[in-house]
Amino acid sequence: MESVMTRQQLADQAMDKAQKKLVPFILLMYVLAFLDRANIGFAKQAFQVDTGISDAAFALGAGIFFLGYAVFEVPSNIIMHHVGARMWLARIMITWGLVAAAFAWVTNETMFLALRVLLGICEAGFFPGIIYYLTFWFTSSRRSSVMGLFYFGAPLSFIFGSPLSGILMDMDGVLGFHGWQWMFVVEGLLATLVGIWALSYLVDKPSNATWIPNEERQALIAELEDENANKPQGHASPLKVLGNPMVLFLCAIYFMIQISVYGVTFYLPTQVAAMMGKKVGFAVGVVSAIPWVCALIANATIPRYSDRSGKRGILAAGLMFFAGLGVIASATGSPVIGVAALSLATAGYFSCQPVFWTMPSRFLSGVAAASAIALINSVGNLGGFIAPNLRVWAEQTFHNPSAGLYALGSAAFVAALLFIISIALGIGSNTPPTIARRASENQGAQSTL
Repeated sequence: MESVMTRQQLADQAMDKAQKKLVPFILLMYVLAFLDRANIGFAKQAFQVDTGISDAAFALGAGIFFLGYAVFEVPSNIIMHHVGARMWLARIMITWGLVAAAFAWVTNETMFLALRVLLGICEAGFFPGIIYYLTFWFTSSRRSSVMGLFYFGAPLSFIFGSPLSGILMDMDGVLGFHGWQWMFVVEGLLATLVGIWALSYLVDKPSNATWIPNEERQALIAELEDENANKPQGHASPLKVLGNPMVLFLCAIYFMIQISVYGVTFYLPTQVAAMMGKKVGFAVGVVSAIPWVCALIANATIPRYSDRSGKRGILAAGLMFFAGLGVIASATGSPVIGVAALSLATAGYFSCQPVFWTMPSRFLSGVAAASAIALINSVGNLGGFIAPNLRVWAEQTFHNPSAGLYALGSAAFVAALLFIISIALGIGSNTPPTIARRASENQGAQSTL
């Protein structure tokens, strides 16, 4: 006699199918997004020589991307909420791919800075859009694990993208193009092609997923509706949510994380090249991929442990603390110790973030979640603007090439401290977020919106 499956079991089967169908594709999207965002680090040396762009202008351009990105994040996610993920995510990929390819024709600092701002505007909303999109398909009990798989994108973009970028850089002179021109064109157009593919592949919501049996689909929809109905800010207006103290606190945490992450990411290839005493190319690309292999392993295990144990804040705090130690230790001149330290840092940074992104969805859903996730990512990514400039400032101010790394490591320690505080606030633990709820209610009482 067949046993009758519970609604939870049916929903789990639906989520299994969604994970197999959607996660590999959005992972591919994120690989290309991160590659187009960070490949400027591979181009740095040759790009500056051929275009005459100064170190200060390069640092400004590396960070200025996040200004346009930050301004358009919230509007982008609200638009996606209304027009659907399939159409909007495809639009983002197509336009950013074309702009990324256009870097091949940069000849001066003005063009470089203008295209970096435009790239940020075009890509704005992609990452928070994906985070929000995953809340349509997965309940909170699965979200950290699935986000951990999504975060494979950054390590994979370097494991496979670093050697690819190195190969393209080694094509210097082929058909009269510089190696960095080949890199920008090939990697940019790949993103555009995947964006076109997304129009026919992605599905907006479970209710449109014909590849999930109806009984499982309805069970998943019911589970998600029940979960969202119990969130204190589930139906709040976007403007009210943007002033919520807990949302602003999460913005501060993510800001410190991103200062640490991008201060290392932008300069990782050149830092490895300096350790090895070689120019950026295939060999440096292969060695630069090692820290990302470690990040991949961490992302495959730590978020899953977070879901099983319910530990959020304390786990994330530990990861950021060790990441900070890794950044500081990477200042050593030893290639072996330096790469090992960078491996510790990247593993900590990238396995911490899937755990972090479970926190907003503890008390937000719907357009409120769309707005808050976009704001958190937007403010947080301003750290990507601060990071390279902070690193250059510290090195020039203290006349020490390691001072920038010490500053970035300190930012990671601050993030660890904020995660500890999040436990006391109720959003960084597996206890009911009562303080977050009270803060939401107080904010609503004070708001006239």
